[in-house]
Amino acid sequence: MNHPVKIREIPYNYTSFSDREIVIRFLGLEMWDALETLRSKRKTGRSARMLFEILGDLWIVSRNPFLQDDLLNHPKRLDALLDTMTRRIQLIVDRAKGNPLVFRLVEKLREAVARFAAWFPQREALRRQARHAFARVTRPDNIDFTPMARVAHITDATDWRVECPAMVLK
Repeated sequence: MNHPVKIREIPYNYTSFSDREIVIRFLGLEMWDALETLRSKRKTGRSARMLFEILGDLWIVSRNPFLQDDLLNHPKRLDALLDTMTRRIQLIVDRAKGNPLVFRLVEKLREAVARFAAWFPQREALRRQARHAFARVTRPDNIDFTPMARVAHITDATDWRVECPAMVLK
């Protein structure tokens, strides 16, 4: 019996981006093709749900400067999120039954989570550098990293607002 494919399997995806586009953004086109191949072999869908939960977490945080700042300001929350992602990945591996396609997918997923984790210290370093550089030409209160300022200055008029400025200079 064929089951209809859900339009959305990635949680928190209330955007114009399809699940396909999100998978490609984080894992690459090859991994979308791998997922399509694995989709026909699903038994319970548990591993797929865990994969999509991880991608949903990556997606929502990458799009939401309020969540980004919360995780920057509360390292224990970031550590808990990364720990949850790591545990889910291990559960996918445990359920893989030696499938090399699943292992390749997991490799790409681990890379995506590592890039995500590395983004936070990189963002802090960028903010320090920007403060230092712009302090030479403007007052400190004109350099704004707050989520509210960043969201208010997204210039895309569509609901695709995927990229958000790192800061706002007033």
